[in-house]
Amino acid sequence: MSTMDTVLEKIKQFADNAHGDQTRKYTPEKYIVHPVRVMETCREYDNRLEILAAALLHDVVEDTSTTNEEIVDFLQTLIPHTLSQKIGKIVEELTDIYIKADYPHLNRKERRLKEANRLQKVSADAQTIKYADIIDNSLDIMIHDPAFGRKYLKELKAILNLATKGNAELYRFANQIVDKGIVKLSQTK
Repeated sequence: MSTMDTVLEKIKQFADNAHGDQTRKYTPEKYIVHPVRVMETCREYDNRLEILAAALLHDVVEDTSTTNEEIVDFLQTLIPHTLSQKIGKIVEELTDIYIKADYPHLNRKERRLKEANRLQKVSADAQTIKYADIIDNSLDIMIHDPAFGRKYLKELKAILNLATKGNAELYRFANQIVDKGIVKLSQTK
């Protein structure tokens, strides 16, 4: 196992522990399967440690009680300070801000639009990971919840229309997946 693989395995364990007993929305799979799939998709296009590590950690702050500071502190036990900070920044950029708990006066459509506008301004690295996240979530929703998927895929398309500076090849692939899903779900009842 390479040094990078060893570091990624430790980061995966950290993320898995943070997610605890959480499972994917539509299956009994442990939640960590999603960040691992996101990381593996990213790896096909960008093999830098900061991308792969942030992909594994991308939902930790949003979906657990773990803070970004705790993530950075953990990372500093494995890798240099500057790289830990960079990964922490990417994770911060990928953490939804416009959530129902903090913006109850906004409806879902308004929150998702604000989130898409926010994602337009994040780094290319964060957008690259977001594309892989969109791909994985799109495939899940098309299989398990096509009724909600019709709305959800349009929300993802809105993000892709604005967040255009990540990896160009992965961006094209994410658009293909979402576009095919929109067509497919529009043809089902």
